[in-house]
Amino acid sequence: MKVTGFTFVRNALTFEYPIVAAITSILPICDTFVVAVGDSADQTLELIKSINSPKIQIVQTQWDDSLRQGGRVLAQETDKAYSFIPPDTTWAFYIQADEVVHEKYLETIKAAMLRYQNDQHVEGFLFKYLHFYGAYSYVANARRFYRQEIRIVRYLPSIFSYKDAQGFRKKPNEKLKVKAINAYMYHYGWVKEPLKQLEKQRSSGRFWHNDQKIDQDFGTMQTYDYTKSIESLSNFEGTHPETMQSFVEKQHWAFDFDTTKQRYNLKYKFLLWIEKRTGWRIGEYKNYRKI
Repeated sequence: MKVTGFTFVRNALTFEYPIVAAITSILPICDTFVVAVGDSADQTLELIKSINSPKIQIVQTQWDDSLRQGGRVLAQETDKAYSFIPPDTTWAFYIQADEVVHEKYLETIKAAMLRYQNDQHVEGFLFKYLHFYGAYSYVANARRFYRQEIRIVRYLPSIFSYKDAQGFRKKPNEKLKVKAINAYMYHYGWVKEPLKQLEKQRSSGRFWHNDQKIDQDFGTMQTYDYTKSIESLSNFEGTHPETMQSFVEKQHWAFDFDTTKQRYNLKYKFLLWIEKRTGWRIGEYKNYRKI
């Protein structure tokens, strides 16, 4: 069995993406690792080189900044990284620049890949998600935060990144057949110093919207207000991955949220009531076929 990790990144230092933590969190169970480093205005390339692992292959890319609809450029960069995966790879392990795997899940993940390496019916693995929000001590639990997504795929030339790189499909346009595994992906995209978060939102927003829409959403903001659009949070009681400790320890901004209060309308409360009692999230987006 051969496992190849892959990811893409651009301007990691400018927007404080924990890309080194992301890569090194899964590097122990990868045989090789492809990193597509986009044309950056900072020292992102040097940052990736500083990992100094013989497993890592760096591919330098140019982003198509004219793609400003549906986050398509993110999928395009994911596909560029995927195209450099060695053809003798069994499993391709995808991780984004703001995602990290806790070391306690590595053996579970490796065991699943070993168990199904020869079962061609299994085309990928589905991870559960923790979305940290505002600070490292809070987790978002609102319906708009996805609960699961594919992060390991069987290496096939027909696999491609779907829509805005949230998941994958197989040509011509088939959902992958996947196994759910008992492992979480820790997502840190919503944990940054508020001014840095605002800068990131303005920048990444152009992958979905035109300048008028970005100005409408962020033009008058002086800093990012985490409390403005969040419906509900829960306290995080666990530990963060070892590779994220330096980020956690350096949190220098204050963010407090009363987790006993929820900002739900009547419809949302009804949907949440059903979900809590049945586990069924009505209308949940599922870009996969669970087997």
